[in-house]
Amino acid sequence: MVVIFVDVHLGTYCIIAEWLYNQPAGSYLSRRVSRGCRLCISLRKYRPLHQRSRPMRIANERTIPRQFRVCLLERNLYNLADIAEKNGGNRAFGTPGYKASSDYVLERAQTRFSPEYDTTVQYFDHLYNEVRNISVTGPDGAAVAAVSLIYNPGTDDGPIKAPLIDTPVDGARGSACFEDQWAGIDATDKLALVKRGTCAIADKLRLAKAHGAVGVILYNNQPGTPGSATLGAESYGQIPPVATIQQSVGEAWKAKLAAGEEVLVELSIDAVFEERQSWNIIAETKAGDPNNVIMLGAHLDSVQAGAGINDDGSGTSVLMEIMTALRYYGGYANKVRFAWWGAEESGLVGSLYYTSNLTSEEADKIRFYINLDMVASLDPDYQIYVGDNEGDEVGAGLLMGSLQGNGKTAARYVAFGESSDYVGFRELGIPASGLHTGATADTDPCYHLACDDLCNANLDALTANGKAAAHAAATLALSLDGVPARRVGSSVNPRSRHAVRAQFLKWRRAAETATTHKSCAHTGDSRV
Repeated sequence: MVVIFVDVHLGTYCIIAEWLYNQPAGSYLSRRVSRGCRLCISLRKYRPLHQRSRPMRIANERTIPRQFRVCLLERNLYNLADIAEKNGGNRAFGTPGYKASSDYVLERAQTRFSPEYDTTVQYFDHLYNEVRNISVTGPDGAAVAAVSLIYNPGTDDGPIKAPLIDTPVDGARGSACFEDQWAGIDATDKLALVKRGTCAIADKLRLAKAHGAVGVILYNNQPGTPGSATLGAESYGQIPPVATIQQSVGEAWKAKLAAGEEVLVELSIDAVFEERQSWNIIAETKAGDPNNVIMLGAHLDSVQAGAGINDDGSGTSVLMEIMTALRYYGGYANKVRFAWWGAEESGLVGSLYYTSNLTSEEADKIRFYINLDMVASLDPDYQIYVGDNEGDEVGAGLLMGSLQGNGKTAARYVAFGESSDYVGFRELGIPASGLHTGATADTDPCYHLACDDLCNANLDALTANGKAAAHAAATLALSLDGVPARRVGSSVNPRSRHAVRAQFLKWRRAAETATTHKSCAHTGDSRV
């Protein structure tokens, strides 16, 4: 079935094609898409919008969300998936896929939309890591499925073959997270078997290395394929090589160890470390008060494992469509600034670089920040971030009102964590909120996996969250009533700034260590 409609206001003919589950690949416009997915393609455009005369309308909090079309949001996801497919399967920092993704955003923000937006690219360098091959061989000689982690050191001197040593499971405090949990364990020249969960993986690995382990076999804390995670660039040189395996395999090996059997395992990791350039894209409306800025952000990079369509092509798509819709309107009092962050998956690098380089005066001008990260999970848990800053509640309330008004009555407030790009803004005392739909095995079974593709996006959630973000942005652009000034007044919080800059010093030292000790993979080539 094919449905065609014309959106005259946007000057774009769109087609939505519904592929039946038994539809053979390659049919319908000769596009290869996973079965059961919906595809929205821009078939034709008139002259670019900025070359056509159009009346400037007066904005209100309802007009911007009305411009959202699922077809347009989905078209962005399709294009990002296509970019990944053409560039090694991902859009990760330091890869051609990230460059192509940024070109896609810049074509709109910097080229077509230059009459309405001032767009800049903010460059920074960071330690790049790529695991080109990882393998685990079990005691029976059979290969075991293994997932690598970002900033995972390689087995530089060749595969490690060693007996496993077990570590205790602690469901309350987290397994192998604290020194006292390693009491009596001599892991010298062994591979430590550790359960994932609760504390940072890098903390478990540091303790394993301190107790003599030559590597770690990390078994997942829930069924299914383990997702990737970052160990942090600052951990380079401090941790042993690690492979993540499925829960069932790890528990089976643990049972053998408990029965007194020796479990001999081989671990091999081919990894490369080097410093590479990345960047943030910042687009700001020409109109509006430069002393009062509403900011929205989403990270543009994916993990190396996949295309990152939910994480975070979904947030990227929403930002692009709010930016597109906003240019039709005038009359908003405050500037609106959009940010596509680089190297988020490597440790919030781009957003921390941006916030750490703000002057006190620049930080004061950012009145509210809205973060969009994973807003289209398949089984969405509609989460709205709110913290202890009294200003958070203003934007969070706007997001909640829109979601509930669109039938998402299960939407709920949640506390901020430490795992997305709101961190730097909160450290500076800037009121903030954000949207998230979950990264658990239930909400997003393809989190940080290769299957985070076109079929891994809930378009209804994407549209509802897009409208909510647009409503909040438009309302705050019109008026900042009830939004207090940045908590720390007229100066950047010295403690927070020191903490962020200290993080960059750690990254710099890690990059220097990598340059000194290892800069190439076992294969000795320079492939990306």
